[in-house]
Amino acid sequence: MVSDADRSTRAILVFWFPLALQWIMMALEGPFLAAVIARLPDPTFNLAAYGVAFAFAILVESPVIMLMSASTALVEDAQSYRKLRRFANQLNVLSTFLLILLLIPPVFDLVLRTALGLPPEVADRVYGAFWLLLPWPAAIGYRRFIHGILIREGRTRWIAYGTGIRLFTMAATGVGLALAGLPGAWVGAGALSAGVVVEAGVAWAMSRGIIRRLLERESVQDDTNAPATPSGSGLETREIIQFYYPLALTSLLALTTQPLLTFFMGRAPAPVESLAVFPVVMALYFLFGTLGLSFQEAVIALVGRRGEHRAELTRFAGGLAVVASGLLAILAFTPMARVWFEGVSGLEPGLAALAFLPAQIVAIGPALSVVIGLQRGLLVKARRTRPITMATVIEVTTIAILFPLLGWGLGWMGVTAAITSLMVARTLGVAFLAWAVRRTA
Repeated sequence: MVSDADRSTRAILVFWFPLALQWIMMALEGPFLAAVIARLPDPTFNLAAYGVAFAFAILVESPVIMLMSASTALVEDAQSYRKLRRFANQLNVLSTFLLILLLIPPVFDLVLRTALGLPPEVADRVYGAFWLLLPWPAAIGYRRFIHGILIREGRTRWIAYGTGIRLFTMAATGVGLALAGLPGAWVGAGALSAGVVVEAGVAWAMSRGIIRRLLERESVQDDTNAPATPSGSGLETREIIQFYYPLALTSLLALTTQPLLTFFMGRAPAPVESLAVFPVVMALYFLFGTLGLSFQEAVIALVGRRGEHRAELTRFAGGLAVVASGLLAILAFTPMARVWFEGVSGLEPGLAALAFLPAQIVAIGPALSVVIGLQRGLLVKARRTRPITMATVIEVTTIAILFPLLGWGLGWMGVTAAITSLMVARTLGVAFLAWAVRRTA
């Protein structure tokens, strides 16, 4: 683990890179599965159905998605581990229940067929995909809780190893289901669930020794009257809720973005084409945006109890932002875009052409992800989580206002209006958090 005194660029890079590698491997899932689905029968309908099913799967996991940040920040001893574990288990049950609720036929018909207005060819495939995604939320919640503990102990390489196993499992399952003749959307959902369940099992196996030491730490203190560890030993359920609910609300609001945009695109010009192209463009964005997503937990772990290493992490974030957006821009603004969307993603030339402009617009996104990862990490470490929620409210509100103006008012193609709205919203959110972070200095 990086020592308290060492926050050089190299030390930060060594600590952070395995986390980035983990996110990069997860980001490869989207392009891989989209490429598989695009090569199976009825690719347009199945890509659209997979995109919708994945958007809702992400939405129902929103209560658990910040458990990694919570366990990184809060788990310091046996008592804090037990209390946060109980809290995490309750959230896992809640997330699974939300997905089960969507599987009730009248609820599914109301939300997916009536509210979203999905064509029957898409809706039927989404329903089957939901069943295959049923293990997804609890597995995500458990492994994120465990990963936070591993990050706190400096075992970031272990996390990357586990995600590598997940990626292999996902790929093997996807190929197997495709060869079995399942619809493309079901292939994607089944592969995602298999990979995450295996990764959760690997995280459990890797963490057994660390958790055993956490539990022994309490008994040693009880036997020797050693002083309690700071803050964690006095952690109460009420404190966990006060700390976590703004983060959970942030996730819920942020993850409504894709269902909201799905609803908007379903009523904008070229709805089926937009729904088919959108997950492919978002998968590309996610691939480069992971550099920022992975940075948040590194900031929490490395900034120091009083934020004494803030300057070093800010300098590192500046260089990372340039690299992240620069790489995506090189792909989006050059002939490599055609190679990616037609050759790698497997889109037909007509669909690939529709993805070029959205990919160019989203090129600024990875830099914004790095900045917001730094900002959120600093605020979480300072136990000021409410501004994170407010920034997300600004983002969702901006999308809700801007997309109807662009997509419905100006007649922009749905996917172009969606990506533009998303980038404007994220820029405003970053601006608000910049003000909030200055107040913590």
